[in-house]
Amino acid sequence: MTDWLHTDIGATTAETITIRGHDLAGELMGRVTFTELAFLLVQGRRPAAGETTLLDAVLVSLADHGLTPTVLAARLTHTGAPESLQGSVAAGLLGAGSVFLGVVEDAAVFLAQIIAAAPGDAESDLRAAAGTAVAARLGEGRRIPGLGHPIHRVEDPRTPRMYAIAAEAGVLGPHLRTLALVGAAAAEQTGRPLPINGAGAAGAALADLGFDPAIVRGFALLARTAGVVAHLAEEMRHPIGMPLFRELDERLSAEER
Repeated sequence: MTDWLHTDIGATTAETITIRGHDLAGELMGRVTFTELAFLLVQGRRPAAGETTLLDAVLVSLADHGLTPTVLAARLTHTGAPESLQGSVAAGLLGAGSVFLGVVEDAAVFLAQIIAAAPGDAESDLRAAAGTAVAARLGEGRRIPGLGHPIHRVEDPRTPRMYAIAAEAGVLGPHLRTLALVGAAAAEQTGRPLPINGAGAAGAALADLGFDPAIVRGFALLARTAGVVAHLAEEMRHPIGMPLFRELDERLSAEER
């Protein structure tokens, strides 16, 4: 067999299924939660209790946020192709970007760069590096990842809870600490405080859990899949896709008249 053609994640035989060296049926099913399994699959090890608590909080925090554009995309895709549930779910995830969900990754990347630039991990080092990074972004006219929310303009209710859970679980690490410093630096430099949004806090938490910033958006998609499936189940029972289309069509027709 070619050496490169293998995976360390899982394997199957006629009698067994193995995940990261653990027997799926005998060791994992009924013994680990899906959150623990997700951690094991990506990290290659089972999480400590505090890590499970924080990862679970992240997944819960990102599962749904109402009738967002991504959810509307899923519902409208179902309107046009009700036979393709997988297409509707995919449509609800493809729009994860700089405004919705993708902020999880953007924040994790930004914070990792700040931490790498700091000469040490003392709060003074991180504060100085955060101030420099914020000034650079503002000077370029760019958003500060993890700050601001179109609805939660004063405080995103998920954020203080995420910090509290991380602290209680003993896993409040440098990325969450740095995100708070970023928020303070941005407020000082602009004179306009913006709330730390839930996606930014989630990205920081995932980075503190040891996940590479390049993969953390995957956890946002994993969480939001549950919300999209819920919206599609509701769409099947109480469709709004076709009424929404008809409403828009009537408005356009009225304008043309």
